[in-house]
Amino acid sequence: MPKFATCLNCMDGRVQLPAINWLMKEYSAEYVDMITEAGMDGYLVKNEKLPEGFIYKLNISAEKHGSKHIFIVGHYDCGGHPVDEKTHREHVHISVDKIKSIMPDSKVIGLWINEKWAVEKIVEK
Repeated sequence: MPKFATCLNCMDGRVQLPAINWLMKEYSAEYVDMITEAGMDGYLVKNEKLPEGFIYKLNISAEKHGSKHIFIVGHYDCGGHPVDEKTHREHVHISVDKIKSIMPDSKVIGLWINEKWAVEKIVEK
């Protein structure tokens, strides 16, 4: 079976390839299931209860594609969640805990993509 990873990313096109390329290199992912929202880390923090459709997508990635890793991305210059880097990093940490509680059998990893579009791992649970 191909090796899948799941990425909860911002819809911003600037962060798609940096995230995918990093996941393929660092985690040997062959394919990346991308679930996007404008300002994903803010979306996860603001929505106390995630919509059924969102959970459905996570489950398809885990159950049908065998993904064992879920990555949550916060990034520089985010139009969907226009906060400072410190707040983004805090929200990525909160988001990792939230997704880990929903998907306890998955590794959940928080990422930050900086102004040079370089990816940094900031938390793993």
